[in-house]
Amino acid sequence: MFKRILVAIDGSSSSLHALRQAFPLARAEKGAIQVIAVAPPYTGELSLVGVREHVNDLIVAPYQKALDEALKISESYGVLIRTILEIGEPPETIVDTAEDLDCDLIVVGVRGSNPVKTVLMGSIAARVIGFSHIDVLAVPRGAEIDLNAILLAVDGSWSSERATSIAFELQKSYGLRLSALSVADIPSQLYGLDAKVAEQMLRQAREVLDPVRTKSEAQGIPVELLLREGDAAEVINQTAKQKSAGMIIIGSHGRTGLKRLLMGSVAERVIGHALCPVLVTRS
Repeated sequence: MFKRILVAIDGSSSSLHALRQAFPLARAEKGAIQVIAVAPPYTGELSLVGVREHVNDLIVAPYQKALDEALKISESYGVLIRTILEIGEPPETIVDTAEDLDCDLIVVGVRGSNPVKTVLMGSIAARVIGFSHIDVLAVPRGAEIDLNAILLAVDGSWSSERATSIAFELQKSYGLRLSALSVADIPSQLYGLDAKVAEQMLRQAREVLDPVRTKSEAQGIPVELLLREGDAAEVINQTAKQKSAGMIIIGSHGRTGLKRLLMGSVAERVIGHALCPVLVTRS
């Protein structure tokens, strides 16, 4: 499924860790890796041409250094990569390049588990995921891709259908353990205020698993179906830990804008707290 992979780096330890995780995935998928670093443009008022060029060189230098480091890492893994240096707005340039190259997957590094419950991702990673209609793999620092077990989070949306299809394809390719989770986010006080509404919400969350069950039976693929109650993002991460999942797959709706924060809150918070890589599928 992932024959053309674009890894975005900026020289940070989290981005270089994501690059290292892309190598075994590319081997398993028999895919090619291209690595991009995007330097932000200089927007100052320098009028002297020579001075402006010198400033641009200073801005670009750290990103070229990151690509040089990527080449060294790739050599240690025995993997050939192509490096790309661009100047522009990083999120938009990363996504535009992935589209121009007809990539199947964008890989980005994130800081990893964050105790803060508000803004949980670096803005560039969040905007790449929100802006892209290409699937994005977010790799927390220190997390490793493990294709032995996957947790599929579904909510009944169209994007969940694509996430389910990808999860099933991975199961067929690697024989991994697949669990599908639906979360009923029911406030605890609702049971006392209106038990019927709470029961209806629980029933709807249970019904979300029906298409997964149907697909499982039709294709003869074993899937563990899980229904949980609680805050969706927290339950997804807790369940992934309990199931020793090496990857979470979650759907997210298509482009919702260009330059603002672009992700849905559940997907963003899952990635912000995840201990394993999170594959965000786009609809």
